Amino acid sequence: MPDALPLRLPSVDRLMQQPAMLDLAELHGRSEVVRGVREVLAQLRQAALAGRADADASSDVGALLRERLAQRLRPQLQRVYNLTGTVLHTNLGRALLPDNAVAHVAMAMCQPCNLEFDLEDGERGDRDQLVEELLCELTGAEAATVVNNNAAAVLLTVAALAARRKVVVSRGELVEIGGAFRMPDVMAAAGAALKEIGTTNRTHARDYANAIDGDTALLMKVHTSNYAISGFTTSVAEDTVARIAHDAGLPMAVDLGSGSLVDLSRYGLPKEPVVQDVVAAGADVVTFSGDKLLGGPQSGLVVGRKAHIQRIKKHPLKRALRVSKITLAALEATLHLYRDPDRLAARLPTLRLLTRPQPEIAALAARLQPPLAVAVGDAFRVTIEDASSQIGSGSLPVDRLPSVALTIAPNLSGKRGAGTALSQLATRFRRLPIPVIGRIADGCLRFDLRCLEDEARFVEQLAKL
Repeated sequence: MPDALPLRLPSVDRLMQQPAMLDLAELHGRSEVVRGVREVLAQLRQAALAGRADADASSDVGALLRERLAQRLRPQLQRVYNLTGTVLHTNLGRALLPDNAVAHVAMAMCQPCNLEFDLEDGERGDRDQLVEELLCELTGAEAATVVNNNAAAVLLTVAALAARRKVVVSRGELVEIGGAFRMPDVMAAAGAALKEIGTTNRTHARDYANAIDGDTALLMKVHTSNYAISGFTTSVAEDTVARIAHDAGLPMAVDLGSGSLVDLSRYGLPKEPVVQDVVAAGADVVTFSGDKLLGGPQSGLVVGRKAHIQRIKKHPLKRALRVSKITLAALEATLHLYRDPDRLAARLPTLRLLTRPQPEIAALAARLQPPLAVAVGDAFRVTIEDASSQIGSGSLPVDRLPSVALTIAPNLSGKRGAGTALSQLATRFRRLPIPVIGRIADGCLRFDLRCLEDEARFVEQLAKL
């Protein structure tokens, strides 16, 4: 049956002699193009045999091949527009790196560097030394180390200081972070026994003191950065827990999660615990993230008293959890910005976006509304609404930042098909050259503009919608 069909597809060799194919081979490599040609020919042959296409479809090979190569070679990791209203969006990469960090990373990627080499004595060095002095200066700690994220920082701290012994934690602080990663699970993975004290809403100083016995290794506080309990609540301050621990000859650790190196209230933002204050309160070890409020690369930072940090650095897990030169380069450059707090909000992208004034966002919305309305067509209406952004990544879960959003609602609102129309429109936005990520809520597609800074490119690609 197939032999009876008038298949007139050219051979691979013949196609590969065409100028267009030679150009593609020069761009993508001959092997990749030959494989693509064979796949396209097989696709056309199957379509012809099934009666779905004209068998004389050789003219389609070039166009189909270019499309196939574009799809195959398109990077999976792509730039997107984050218009979700969440500044530190975990699924969209969290903190944006400042310019000086990008430049420093480029140097570390392209050139040899003294990752573990002491330039003073010419001997092997410790990669932590690249950022340890800066971290100690900015936090007031005696020593510091870096691992690949804050969950790893907590895991390593507990494993090094409390393996096979008890860690005392308030029941109200047994948080679950992203990916169903729970504090009790961290304790178990580190080989420590969790000792819960108090209740979900109230824990007292006496609960810590009464929980200490001969098998206790560590008292720990966990900042509940990703949820809030209000009403009839009591918690124990860090300095009080530290005093109880030290009176018993024990260390005290604090997991700040998205710890900040500056008082955010200075910039008109809600106050969040500052690492320096917790160190000053007597905490022996403090762990926090590098890619949340700090505004740097994904990393887990551990600062504290030298004796405890040394134990943490000597633990076998430290090597498994250590960071690369790329992370250290980005972190070092980001930390340098904190030495100039007066210009920090202008130079650190995370802080710049968090402090962006609502009138500026409203003016942007007014400029974008007309071209966006043209792009989506008469089937939808575009309006400007006040909005509330959130910091994200478990930081300040209750507090909101005044913002402005463009909302796109179908003119079928309230009728059958409105939800499908919105879903299809959101898909079209995600398929733009720079995908646009918003959120569907209350019968419309919402684009919070707090994080949109590349206005010209955004408008330019609307024509492709």
